[in-house]
Amino acid sequence: MDITTAPRLRVGQLARQAGVTTDTIRFYEREGLLPEPARTPSGYRDYGPEATDRLAFIQGCQRLGLRLSDIRQLLGIRDTGVCPCGHAEEHLRRRIAEVDAELERLSTLRSEMAAMAQALPSADCPAPPGATWCPPDCEGGDCT
Repeated sequence: MDITTAPRLRVGQLARQAGVTTDTIRFYEREGLLPEPARTPSGYRDYGPEATDRLAFIQGCQRLGLRLSDIRQLLGIRDTGVCPCGHAEEHLRRRIAEVDAELERLSTLRSEMAAMAQALPSADCPAPPGATWCPPDCEGGDCT
């Protein structure tokens, strides 16, 4: 079955097929990721098979960590009939740098947490940065 003979889908059917909620479909429409679908005479959304392919593209980009604005831009290029690979590379390289920075931040955080956990419990209990473990009205940490 080709795209011209594929069955039309209502929003619930499309959502089930894509593994998302109907609210997600409507959100993607509001954000310009999915074009406004045709409507049945009774007003129901009526999607063609191209919507399934578009949702798969959106979901694939999201799995790669691309932002909706990035995906919108790539879809805009894709809609012209041009492969957005070059632009996708730019977005992915930027996201890789962001992920690397986050990994560095998390590694530092983990080291700080491990050092603090190793020092606990002890008589000279190190406090969390900028705070104390015990409330201010407790004498020496004894709040019974």
